[in-house]
Amino acid sequence: MYALAPDLGDVTDQLVGVFKDPGILIGIPLALLGAVFMSFGAQYQHRGVQKVERLTQTDGAAGLTGGQMWNLLRRPSWVAGTTMLGLAIVCQLAALSFAPLILVQPLGAVSLVLTTLLNARISGHKPTGRSLTAITLCIAGIFIFVTIAAVYATETPISDGQIVTILLILLVIAAGLTALWLRQRSKVGPLFYIVAAGIMYGFVATLAKVVLSRIRSGDFDWLTIICIVALIAGTGIGAYFVQTAYASGPPDLVIAGLTVIDPIVAVLIGLIVLREAEHAPWGAYAGFAAAGALAVTGVFMLARFHPQVVSDSRELPIVRGSSGHDGEPRTRDEKFTDAVAKVWPDPPVRDRDPRGPR
Repeated sequence: MYALAPDLGDVTDQLVGVFKDPGILIGIPLALLGAVFMSFGAQYQHRGVQKVERLTQTDGAAGLTGGQMWNLLRRPSWVAGTTMLGLAIVCQLAALSFAPLILVQPLGAVSLVLTTLLNARISGHKPTGRSLTAITLCIAGIFIFVTIAAVYATETPISDGQIVTILLILLVIAAGLTALWLRQRSKVGPLFYIVAAGIMYGFVATLAKVVLSRIRSGDFDWLTIICIVALIAGTGIGAYFVQTAYASGPPDLVIAGLTVIDPIVAVLIGLIVLREAEHAPWGAYAGFAAAGALAVTGVFMLARFHPQVVSDSRELPIVRGSSGHDGEPRTRDEKFTDAVAKVWPDPPVRDRDPRGPR
């Protein structure tokens, strides 16, 4: 009987050992706080883009103009949303400094759930079974993908050749996306802007890692300066695609794309260019492919079956607004909306219209 005590103690230590590190207890709340900031920031930015479209009487779905971008800077809701997204980035970086990637990155998917709840209440477009299935696929896929990456990834010194390779790939992809947008801007939908923004932000995250690594090692040279310039340019291009995505799609669809495409691209760069999982078994790569396909499928499903997208396309007679039909049986979706309304009855994403209510 007494011989079992050390074994039980070892098992207990393994089960709860993750919480013995006080840094993890700080990192997890920071990651959750970042997810909350991202959710509200997306709603506020989406609100600001919609308001600018309405005030200027122009459609930004084919690409926001310079005048519209300038007007966004004058919208309190958009500025507030941008500030919140900045705070989300700060919280995410701080969380990564305290807790490992395997714990922090999956928690970012919480922002997708929160954004879905907020958008359901604000827009009145109630989630359907298909859209909820798509969100589940996104979260499950990215959780599995990041978990495998965290298990097998190893930190390796980044050579100048690898940095040049990343910069060249970014240049080719940015030029290709820009050319495609210029030629097909009247035909592309929100999914293009979401995927494009996710790709750009994946490179931005990688370049941020490269810059921080070289600064820590005291290797601040011309190549580091080029990385900083590319990081700023990539951030600007990605931000433009995100704002245009808000003009052509619902905010939770935008967040779904970013929380899926961004980490997948960053991890792929780490695997292929930086060789951070060079000694991983073939089963890990099969897991990467399956989990990535699962998450991307969820994004495409959400883009196809999101109730707001379907309602705007007039493909299905979806009732607009959050109120149900008096005297008719309440559906599951109506009950869901009522439950959200009780938790958050009037989300503060209103933005004053200088021309008065319409």
